[in-house]
Amino acid sequence: CITYESVNEAFLQAREKAGLRRPPHTTTVFTLAQLGSALQETTRLLADRFRLSRDDVALGLPRINTLRTDIADFCPRSHRTDRPCRATRYRRHDGGCNNLQHPTWGSALLPFKRLLPPVYADGVSEVRADREGFSLPNPRVVSAHVHRDEGTHDRAVSLMFAAWGQLVDHDLTFTAETKDPSDLREPNCCGSGRPRHPNCLPVSLPPDDHFFRLNKQACMNMLRSLAGVRSDCRLGPRAQTNTATAYIDGNFVYGSNVRLADELRLLKGGLLKTLPAFSDLGLKDLMPLKLQFPDDGCIRSSPDIYCFLAGDNRANENMALAVLHTMLVREHNRIASELSEINPAWDDEKLYQETRHIVAALVQHITFTEFLPMLLGKETVQKYDLVPESEGYWDGYAPDVDVTIPSAFSTAAFRFGHSLLPSVLERWSPNHVRIGALRLSETLKRPFDLYKPGWCDQYVIGLVNQVAQAMDQGVTEEVTNHLFQQPSHRYGMDLVSLNLQRAREHGVPGYNNYRRLCGLQPLHHWANMQHALSNETVRRYQDIYRHPDDVDLWSAAISEHPMPGSLVGPTFNCIIARTFKDLRRGDRFWYENSGWPNSFTPEQLQAIRQVKLSRLLCDASDNLETIQVYAMVLPDFHTNPRISCRSRVLPRLDLTMWRD
Repeated sequence: CITYESVNEAFLQAREKAGLRRPPHTTTVFTLAQLGSALQETTRLLADRFRLSRDDVALGLPRINTLRTDIADFCPRSHRTDRPCRATRYRRHDGGCNNLQHPTWGSALLPFKRLLPPVYADGVSEVRADREGFSLPNPRVVSAHVHRDEGTHDRAVSLMFAAWGQLVDHDLTFTAETKDPSDLREPNCCGSGRPRHPNCLPVSLPPDDHFFRLNKQACMNMLRSLAGVRSDCRLGPRAQTNTATAYIDGNFVYGSNVRLADELRLLKGGLLKTLPAFSDLGLKDLMPLKLQFPDDGCIRSSPDIYCFLAGDNRANENMALAVLHTMLVREHNRIASELSEINPAWDDEKLYQETRHIVAALVQHITFTEFLPMLLGKETVQKYDLVPESEGYWDGYAPDVDVTIPSAFSTAAFRFGHSLLPSVLERWSPNHVRIGALRLSETLKRPFDLYKPGWCDQYVIGLVNQVAQAMDQGVTEEVTNHLFQQPSHRYGMDLVSLNLQRAREHGVPGYNNYRRLCGLQPLHHWANMQHALSNETVRRYQDIYRHPDDVDLWSAAISEHPMPGSLVGPTFNCIIARTFKDLRRGDRFWYENSGWPNSFTPEQLQAIRQVKLSRLLCDASDNLETIQVYAMVLPDFHTNPRISCRSRVLPRLDLTMWRD
């Protein structure tokens, strides 16, 4: 029997090892990581002392009430479930108290949840091994052998679909990364010399690699995600921190903490800060400059050029993201300005919060009416109750639903879009003619084309006209060989290797485990796998994996034959649909809910329902004249025609419904 006293003894020993002498004054990802490491070590000590099984560690230890141990003195208020909450009209930036009974559910700085218990090699924290305890195949070998670039295009999906998907992903997930707290730089795990950081987990590059051997590279830098801390600081296997809120709340625009949110505000007229780069040309503003830690998430060619500051630090990760971030900031300021004219008595706070409330609703509505039906198919969105009402309220809010994002979603299922990435990013003219393109790798962490007048529009028009790559196992070499490539180098990183290594170090179980979870037949023999994957893919797996049960979730699920009417196969379809069902049912601030201080009036709700992504792009761009009705689908004269931005087919958001 594990007593509170034995927990206290183990925690004291673990604290000394982690250098955790006293409770920290503030809560950051770095202070949480130190506590998380101490709790992980406490778990390991108890597992060893009491000879606990994997199930005991994953399911039994978290049941111990740690608030009755010395751990309580170190447990931050943000992570305690006994804090009081009340129903307010506006969301907290950190997502806390959305659920009044479970205040930590879905809030920032809490760990991802598990659909299945983790499978760490030692039951506590070591990277997943194969079923016999041996190392899994080298991630780069899987990448180069299974996910080679075939260059196949889709027929109907525009690149805007992939861009919106990434924006939504960044609204929901941001895993806490290992960085130097002083300058936010990533420690180097590939150089010789200084002792390696304890979180180093580099990918070794095979000496016969078809690409990296030409550049004499034998190591790709990677670090483990920071250790997370569960609600009430409970024990258990290693967890990972989500620094974003789980809710669809537009926090990529506003930030997931009050400090960043305040930094982004103009504190006048409800507006967000912007950069009036082209006011003399009559063009709209850009996002403000990122002056603090300017090299964090940005590859700068000189000290006098800067990336952009946004609610999410990944806004500069690629041009498509930077463009959509710009659109949403402009849309916020457009709505706030119009509300200010309609309601002159509203102060800055009221204008900011009401606009933020509306923007979150628009992101929810566009995601559920335009994005999810394309991704999952009509049958799945109906089966999982993902179809918004056409009028009136929806009565599906369920306070017993935990919206916390699952590890399998963040490390695998919602990385499906990596298959859609093209080799180049195209610019198109206002009359929809292709006028230029840039290699995708040259736009990563370098959004500086937005400083060229008119180019923001050219990228917007490019995103709605450029065809995405086909949804299959192939991934462009722009991200498997050249990801985040420095200007002075001929090579970058490999996104597929990072995907596989990340899921393994998060203890995410293999592909067959999730097939079983989703009610699908597990494929325990190579011959059976041909029911779900192409013969060629199965043959490639046979070359490198010992057993079908070892195959990584992302790799196999991205390679599945798509379901009818869906872009993804049945395994990802299931994980994604379940996650979005929870995101709708478990969000008290969901835009269709009634009876709460935050609920829209029926008239306001109908106004929100009129808005399509194409309307938002028309309003937020500089000079967009025409666009197809559905921006995530390629234009087609018969099924998705281009129409004028002034057309009644694209109604504007009627903000008079917000008149006091």
